[in-house]
Parts: sequence; structure tokens; C-alpha cells
Amino acid sequence: MHDKLSQLWTETMAEIEKKLSKPSYETWLKMAKPVALKNNQLIIEVPNYFTRDWIEKRYKLMLAEILAQNSQKKLEIKFITPQLSTLKDSCDYDNDSKNNLENLIKTGLNGKKNAVGTWLNPKYTFDTFVVGNSNRLAHAASLAVAEAPSKAYNPLFIYGGVGLGKTHLMHAIGHFILEHNLNSRVVYLSSEKFTNEFINAIRDNKTLQFRNKYRNVDVLLIDDIQFLAGKEQTQEEFFHTFNALHENSKQIIISSDRPPKEIPTLEDRLRSRFEWGLITDIHPPDLETRIAILYKKAKQEGIKDPDDVITYIANKVTTNIRELEGSFIRVIAYSSLAERSINLELAKEALQNVLVEPQQKIISIKDIINKTAAFFDLTPEDLKGKKRTKSIAHTRQIAMYLCRELTDFSLPKIGEEFGGRDHTTVMHAHKKINKEIQHNKETQEIVDKISESLKI
Repeated sequence: MHDKLSQLWTETMAEIEKKLSKPSYETWLKMAKPVALKNNQLIIEVPNYFTRDWIEKRYKLMLAEILAQNSQKKLEIKFITPQLSTLKDSCDYDNDSKNNLENLIKTGLNGKKNAVGTWLNPKYTFDTFVVGNSNRLAHAASLAVAEAPSKAYNPLFIYGGVGLGKTHLMHAIGHFILEHNLNSRVVYLSSEKFTNEFINAIRDNKTLQFRNKYRNVDVLLIDDIQFLAGKEQTQEEFFHTFNALHENSKQIIISSDRPPKEIPTLEDRLRSRFEWGLITDIHPPDLETRIAILYKKAKQEGIKDPDDVITYIANKVTTNIRELEGSFIRVIAYSSLAERSINLELAKEALQNVLVEPQQKIISIKDIINKTAAFFDLTPEDLKGKKRTKSIAHTRQIAMYLCRELTDFSLPKIGEEFGGRDHTTVMHAHKKINKEIQHNKETQEIVDKISESLKI
């Protein structure tokens, strides 16, 4: 890259980083790089097609404006993606391989190279995953990794509560990679299985075979990594497995019920490695997503015109997708056993002992400070302290806004919890963020995400 182009790009990215939230910048623009500048056309390479489309729709105008300011001329921007040899090569397998692909994926016998074997749920694919505001980033990151293993985000760390779709996305990644490169050695397992196999390997004096099994794969998908907490020997083994794969540019995807920094008794060296790539979370689905999930389920089950039933269940089940789909299946089963058509009356009858109105969680100022600080990768002390850097001040204002919206505490009490600040400071923060939400969709999404996490 020429020095002038490099300087132009560095200056432009520095300004964009200030304008976007940290997750947005790191997910969509950090990995973009300029390839060439010729005849006032700037060619920018991005990791995959999804990223290209996302940037073009949401950030291209801002990028063009800042580039024009920094270069003193209007530049035409063109995005390209790298040639993915694995995808190209995958088109070369013969017809017999194509016909047997689905069975190969189901049984785990993915070609001769895949001696490890894996089992992927055939129902868990990207096509069957319903995308909404609560999981959009995790879905985009998973698709990016599936399109370009070890080239996009490595490792990819997905966290969220039970039944929100983490396992679905992991299986979808595995399916996508195997569909486009039949000889890829893809392994999916839980951390519990990893631990049990490691214990058996020690007992049977087969640790070398165990290491060869997991350090010679192309893609490792490991579920519920939080269960490694407290298991020192297993953490040691996984640490070296992680290093071996990462050093050889093999893709690692990890899931957990919480972010790395919140996993207790997890070794710092493992925690730091989990933070090398992209950390993305999944929240409980919003109403629109819950309705979309149920409509897809209804279509799969051949249920027609279930509008009022779907709306009823979607409004009652707000915690996770597993419970949401389970409630719908219960209604279908009840209908079949009772030999009655599915309607709202039957749904209420079928679920009367299942859907219990949850008690509303009491949210404290401390909860809001902790959750908001964690969302922006800060500490509670940062928000309560005297630092006035732009990022900390803005985060503090969001936390104060949430305190006013989600609690009944007085202005003086809220100010007191934020390091003894005056009540007028809280008023100003609430007014500022309230106005910002009306004009900035990104701020609205941040506030919604933190609010949802506080209500779980």
C-alpha cells in the first residue's frame, strides 16, 4: 500500500472509530482495507459479501464524506471481497458426492480427511435461523466465519442465555462449511464432552491420540465453554489445543452463557485468547422476532391461519426460543389429542398450567451501572469516578438515563450513586440521551439491549 493511501486510510478510520460504537466499528469496518486508488476510485477489500452489503447500506455515505474531507477530492468507492478458494474448490466434487452430502453431514463421515467425525443437527442451518434485532450481529458474524473460516474472526465467541440460538448458529456454521468444502474436518462438541474425553485419555494413557484428534481439525466448534471453569488440567489442555489450531490458521468458534471476563475461575491466559477475535452476544428475542419464529414453525408443521394463537404465545413467552417453540408444539399436540382445531381458546386451555406470569424483576441502580459499564467494556468505577473522557461521559449519561427510566429512585439518589453527583447532572443526562435516541438509531439499539439484559 502506498504511503499516501495508507495515511489517508488511517486518518479516515480514526475519525470513523470516534463516530461509531466500539462493537459496530470492530465488526464492520476494522477489517476493511484499501487495495488501490486509481482515477479517483478507491477500492476497498472487506472479508465477505455480507459485510460488503452492510457497509454499503449503512456506512458508505459517511465513509465517502470523511474520505472527501481528508483527500480534498470526491472519491468513488468500490468494495470487493477476497476470492475464497475453499468455496471455489467445493464446486469441483462429483455428482455422487453431491447426492451423498446430506447423509455425510448427518453421520459425520465428512470425506476421508474428516477422520474425527462430527454430528450436526440437520435442522440447525442458516436457512432455519430467524434473524432479528436480538441476534443480528451474532448471525452476521457467524455467516462471515462460515464464508471465510480463519479469515474473518478467529476465534468467534458467542454468548447469551439458555435457548437463544447459540447452538443453532454453531451447527449452521458447521453445515455451511461442509456444504462448500466437503473435505473440511469440522468438529462440534460440548466442553463437557471435551473434559470427559480428556479424563478418559489420561486414564487409558492415550493423551497423544486425544491431542492429535483435536489439534488436527480445520474447524473446532465448542459449546458451553463456561463448564471448563475450575477444571485446571482441562483448561491447560484446551489452552494448548487453542494455540495449536490458531497458529495453524484453523477456525475456532466458542459459545458460553456469559462473556469471557465473567466466567469464574477461568485462567487469564484463556480469557485473553477468547478475546483475540470477535465477542458477540444474543439477547432474548423481541416481539417481532418471536412472532416470526412462530410463523416459521407453523409453516414447518403445516398449520394454517394461526395468527391469534401466535400473537398470544409470542406475548406470553418472552424468555427464550426453546420455551417459545415448546409452547407452540404443546398446542399442536393438544389439538391432535383432543381432535379439535387450533384456535385461541384451545391455546389458552393447552397452556394454562404452563404459562405462569413471571414476577417483575426489581432493578437497582447498581445493576444498571454494572450492566452499562460491562456493555462498553468499562468498570463501574469509571462511571462513578471523576473521569470525563468522551466515551466514559457518554456511557455515564446512558446509565443515568436508564436509572430514570427503569427505577423509581429520585434524582438526588441517582446522582449520589454516581459518585455524589448533583441532581441537575442526572436531569441533563436524561434529557440529552432522550433527545439522542429520537435521532440516532444506534443509541436506541444500545439502550434497548442494556434494558433487555437488565430484565432477564
